[in-house]
Amino acid sequence: MGKQRIRSEHAARAREFDAFVAGAAGRLLHVATLLTAETRARNPYARALLAAALAHTYAVRDRGHDEDPYALTRDGLALRFARTARRHRAGRGGVLGLLTPRERLVLVLRLYEDVPEEQTAALLGLPEARVRAVCARAVARVRKGAAA
Repeated sequence: MGKQRIRSEHAARAREFDAFVAGAAGRLLHVATLLTAETRARNPYARALLAAALAHTYAVRDRGHDEDPYALTRDGLALRFARTARRHRAGRGGVLGLLTPRERLVLVLRLYEDVPEEQTAALLGLPEARVRAVCARAVARVRKGAAA
């Protein structure tokens, strides 16, 4: 009886996760594409980042953590990008390609995802003043690039 109950619980968690992915994958892929500054049509690095972040979220949730899966995946995506960003310094598309990886990361988290400044700072291990400065510089560079 115990094994069947455990299998049933695992199946229910898998269905719940599948529903989450079906609803959030599009937005999360867009976040990953913005981070990598790839184009929508060609974004293999963004897709790989998202797949790794989703796998981590699934594994953590399977261990009984009941955190918000969207926030957990988004944060995992941001941290994975931050660790591997030096491989992809130059973006391949749009105005965000003009920014450094750190500028893209802060800009996407703060302005696109609306993550509070203190939460962004804590996630990235930066002082809040540094997050403010990076965000302001990124916005100025985007405005300058869009005007050109």
